[in-house]
Amino acid sequence: MSPLAWLLSLPVRGYRAVFSPWVGHNCRYHPTCSAYAMEALQKHGGIKGGYLALRRILRCHPWGKSGVDNVPD
Repeated sequence: MSPLAWLLSLPVRGYRAVFSPWVGHNCRYHPTCSAYAMEALQKHGGIKGGYLALRRILRCHPWGKSGVDNVPD
């Protein structure tokens, strides 16, 4: 993982450690947004992976779609 990707993964890791157990498993997509973000950062690095993660988080709203949404290759 690149240094930028590692830096961007810190808030995701913090969310998974602190807030995720309280929020529960209510994600509209599979994999969850945090798992998607970690995979995108590992696969694509900080810039493209961060963009993909942000785009996914912005799509997760009550009027959005749901289902399987894997990280593109």
